[in-house]
Amino acid sequence: MQVEHRATKAIIVAAGKGTRLHPLTATTPKPLIEVRGKRMIEGIVESIISHGITEIYVVVGYMREKFEYLPAKYAQASIVLLHNPDYDVCNNISSLYAAREHLGNCIITDGDLVIRNSDILNPCFSASGYCSAWAESTGEWLQTVDDDGYVLQCSRTGGTNGWQLYSVSFWTEKDGAKLRHHIEEAYKGQGMTDIFWDDVPMFLYRHEYRLQVRPISHADIMEIDTLSDLEKSESR
Repeated sequence: MQVEHRATKAIIVAAGKGTRLHPLTATTPKPLIEVRGKRMIEGIVESIISHGITEIYVVVGYMREKFEYLPAKYAQASIVLLHNPDYDVCNNISSLYAAREHLGNCIITDGDLVIRNSDILNPCFSASGYCSAWAESTGEWLQTVDDDGYVLQCSRTGGTNGWQLYSVSFWTEKDGAKLRHHIEEAYKGQGMTDIFWDDVPMFLYRHEYRLQVRPISHADIMEIDTLSDLEKSESR
């Protein structure tokens, strides 16, 4: 991989209600649920800091007061909590809108991940794009790429023999500026409040970006969406 860019900050999206993990999320925000004795968001923060990134923005909404301990616990970094006032009525595009001023030379990640290999958060990268793992078959978002790993198209419903997208992505300064403009245009300009923020670069403005997959293994990361996912994460 030819390294041309380095992320200097990270944005962690942690505002959602996590309804599929009810009843656990009735009293605890999903990113603060423990997996093998560690809160998910703490594992992400520690992995980010281990790579020398100390400018971290955490977008909060649901039970946001429960995240207030983070800046003091990780005083070696600068952790700023950004409030998303629309977390309960809009999709996660509202969270990236809340963090739009910090896009560029950044990592964007969801807060409900279990990072099993912190190397996937290495801040050096060659082009904007998502951490992705080769999948022979999946029902998750699946990308097809050219010979150089640049994304040709993406399927929301999955498919066969492609690169499964995970919710960890890297953005250059130039692409971050474009992403901010497009998020503002879609969310406020066009009132698209019910979409994922990833829809913006992957579908709505696909031809404005040249995204490249960042190859990882499925074993490197686990997304926790359901109680079944949580059980699996504890047993692995």
